[in-house]
Amino acid sequence: MRLQGKSAVVTGAGGGFGEGIARRFAAEGARVVVADIDAAAARRVAASIGGGAVAIAGDVSKGDDMRAMIAAAVDRFGGLDVLVNNAGTTHRNQPMLDVDEATFDRVYAVNVKSIYWSMQAAVPVLRAQGRGGSIINISSTAGIRPRPGLVWYNGTKGAVNTMTQCMAIELAPDNIRVNAICPVLGATGLTELFMGQPDSPEVRQKFMSTIPLGRMSQPSDIANACVWLAEDASSFITGVLLPVDGGRTA
Repeated sequence: MRLQGKSAVVTGAGGGFGEGIARRFAAEGARVVVADIDAAAARRVAASIGGGAVAIAGDVSKGDDMRAMIAAAVDRFGGLDVLVNNAGTTHRNQPMLDVDEATFDRVYAVNVKSIYWSMQAAVPVLRAQGRGGSIINISSTAGIRPRPGLVWYNGTKGAVNTMTQCMAIELAPDNIRVNAICPVLGATGLTELFMGQPDSPEVRQKFMSTIPLGRMSQPSDIANACVWLAEDASSFITGVLLPVDGGRTA
């Protein structure tokens, strides 16, 4: 198993990409903290995984909640090896001036401030352990090839990409690797918001026509990339923005 003996925290793991990542990590031998703002969803995923998983509810935009997620890995599994910052949100695809301030603030809090809090919580633990670790930020193709309609969301992912590369350099002396995965549109709870219109086969086809490999991303696609960045085989990989996008950003 590729992650045997490793301990991981996956945020936003109550569904979508996060659930796929948590399940795949567990299948590869990792012990997983399934963290989500929806307590029932986190418990459902952790229960279905079994004894190698523990659920915790929390808001990634709040420092105390993020510290509790990291503490859960230390308390239950004896340490931390991998952190996947997957939790995220968006505003509806619409003209930029139509997004209200409260929505703007929430998108930046969940997508950007959460990275700040996760570093405050996780880095001291990883440094104290002295064996390094892998931090994986789930970004988006929106931070590489942005389009109109999601202006403020795109900005959050641009910030995540820049922070990822800066953190990779700063944390390299501690053997803490930091990488980002940049998925193209996938079938998640946010799909209709990204599309800006009701989901339908016709609308999906319009979006898929911009993806050379001709389909949307799946949780398994993102999970596979996360396993590689979490395992020892990628020990010389840091500061990478990895598009998992069927060629969308090529």
